[in-house]
Amino acid sequence: MYHWRADQIERHNNTFCSKLLPEKNIKFLSVKINLNMKFRAKMIDVGCLNHFTRVVNTISKLTKTCILRLTPNNLYFVLSGKVASGGVGMWCELSQANFFDEYQLEGVAPDANEICLEVTPENLSRALRTSQNAKCVKIKLTKKHCPCLTLVAELPTLSSVSRVVTHDIPVDVIPRRLWHDFKEPRMPDFDVSIYLPPLKTMKNVVDRMKNLSNFLVMEANLNGEMNLKIETDLVSVTTHFKDLGNPPWGDDGSQGRSQSRDPEVMAHTRVDIRKLQQFLMGQQVNPSKAMCNIVHKRIIHLILLHEDVSLQYFIPAVA
Repeated sequence: MYHWRADQIERHNNTFCSKLLPEKNIKFLSVKINLNMKFRAKMIDVGCLNHFTRVVNTISKLTKTCILRLTPNNLYFVLSGKVASGGVGMWCELSQANFFDEYQLEGVAPDANEICLEVTPENLSRALRTSQNAKCVKIKLTKKHCPCLTLVAELPTLSSVSRVVTHDIPVDVIPRRLWHDFKEPRMPDFDVSIYLPPLKTMKNVVDRMKNLSNFLVMEANLNGEMNLKIETDLVSVTTHFKDLGNPPWGDDGSQGRSQSRDPEVMAHTRVDIRKLQQFLMGQQVNPSKAMCNIVHKRIIHLILLHEDVSLQYFIPAVA
């Protein structure tokens, strides 16, 4: 298990920070970062390995880079997009106990026992796909030519000689002062919340609509009705879904608007159809529940739930 020193990772943090911070703040990059971090995890169960691989595959379809936030109890894949500026946002939460047989973490400090890394999900996905039949898979934070997540897979063999495949996945360590950007997003004060139809059906509809328009209107009401619509100068197409149901949010404060809303009235948001298609194409979580919260003319908030995994995806409105 590698023991980190601040001087070893400072130059990598500086590289990441220069991309993340506005130019006027670059003067702060020379500050020393005092980090002593360790991370090691092990998966033996094939079902857990395959499930984890599907989750990472899904993330890799949604974004080229994201933040992997490691805490004692959970792992989070975070895309902190500025939704108000037109970027998508993502928050995926996994309970580590449901995936790993061994899990050891020593974070930045006793009062901040977590680690934040910038990763390329496709690299992690590729490494996991080559390890699908492994007897066990170990993942640890290491120092090679740069900070890495090192994945070691022990593959089955017919002889007494073991086969071990090692993947070094470069990462950037995120300094603690930037962690506030990667906290769980607040539940939006939505106008309508509705269960989604089967995602495969929804994907087929969106795929056909994409050939006709770059934009799609999603609308829904509190009677369990949802429409997907495109409108151009040449064509207008609407697909109707009924009896989908509306999630019971109980006393959740985020449903303030919907409580007094006329059940028949539609809330709608116009979005880039490619962003919705990307979400539907990449989905491999096989959720037990899929929901959508609509903030009228502002945001579509998609939620997938599957026992030990939750995925939230935010798509901003376009004019």
